Amino acid sequence: MPRKAIAIIATVDTKEAETRFLQDFIAARGWQAPVLDVSTYLPHGFKAAYPREEICRRGGVEFKDLKALRRDAMMQTMGLGAARVLTDLYVRGELAGVLGIGGNQGTAIAAIAMRALPIGLPKVIVSTVASGNIRPYIEYKDIIMMFSVADLLGGPNTVSRTILSNAAGAVMGMAAHGEHLQASDRPAIATTAFGNTNAAVTAAREMLVEQGYEVIAFHASGACGSAMEELIEAGLIQGVLDLTTHELIGEVFGEAGDIYTPMRPRLEAAGRRGIPQVISLGGLDYFCFGPAESIPPAYRGRPTHYHNPYNTNVRATKEELTRVGEVLAARLNAARGPVAVMVPLKGWSENGRAGGPLHDPEADAALVAALEANLDPRVKLMKLDANINDPVFAASAAAVMHQLMEVWLAGQESSAVSEP
Repeated sequence: MPRKAIAIIATVDTKEAETRFLQDFIAARGWQAPVLDVSTYLPHGFKAAYPREEICRRGGVEFKDLKALRRDAMMQTMGLGAARVLTDLYVRGELAGVLGIGGNQGTAIAAIAMRALPIGLPKVIVSTVASGNIRPYIEYKDIIMMFSVADLLGGPNTVSRTILSNAAGAVMGMAAHGEHLQASDRPAIATTAFGNTNAAVTAAREMLVEQGYEVIAFHASGACGSAMEELIEAGLIQGVLDLTTHELIGEVFGEAGDIYTPMRPRLEAAGRRGIPQVISLGGLDYFCFGPAESIPPAYRGRPTHYHNPYNTNVRATKEELTRVGEVLAARLNAARGPVAVMVPLKGWSENGRAGGPLHDPEADAALVAALEANLDPRVKLMKLDANINDPVFAASAAAVMHQLMEVWLAGQESSAVSEP
């Protein structure tokens, strides 16, 4: 059987010596080490398995025309071309992992390429910018960013040689000894959590685990919710207990700058796949911003919870929640599978309880009214006289989820038996 590949993504025109070092290091340990040359400027004599002309062409542009593009479009083109190469290698079963190196440009290209790969495949980038804000590069994929410490300039030296060899070792180690993402042997339910909904999610999860499900929690941080949507799309999730839908308010009001705004639309993938959904309103009562001084001027003066030095929660208004309710209803109405919406009338977060800093029943009622006005009758709307973190709410949510799953799973088994 041919050796699998640890692909190397590099701007060879400025990182040729580092690229040669990594290729030799990886090949000496029994792996193929094809290089994807994503350089855009200087001439060089390195013979890459995937030359920059091919990478550029796969990105939709001839290399001779690349320099006519704006610089960010050049990076996007090379990233897209590299993504298509990696995806082809993965689909053919030849790719074991990916290692990228670069400064700002190389990091951007490598990250664009790696984000096209599925969660679970080893992905590492050695970067000079890895000590800064890496969220735009990683988005919601399992990319490991390793700070280069020294600049990647002039070939391997005492510092960079160590970092590069450790990074290559990390990719090879994951490729050789890690686990590939695969479907659970039990029905898998995804759920969403916040600190402000932790009691509800924890209790409901434990109840469902006792019923024989694997329950996978995703922090409603923008990245995790987006990853959950992708895993649902990939068919790895059979049901969704979406108790903490906070990310939707960041999506609907993208201009607000909520730090947990998702990178892809929420509350859509499960509907497209037709799997059971139990939805609640956890965390929709507020926006999440960074430190207090980062709150946009338009949102200052509202009721605010100072969660920690780096996270502040600012109350949403009834007008904003009316709009969120309309969007939520539209997305759930489009679902092909069973959906239940559970509304805790005494607050959607711990801080939304009576007496809490974010308690505003009038604003909450506006979202519920929007749901009542817009939800399709086949979407079951359930109101509970409880806070989301009260034990009765968690028990009810788990029971409804189990009920929908039992019916849906029985239907799936029946369909499988009836197929020729």
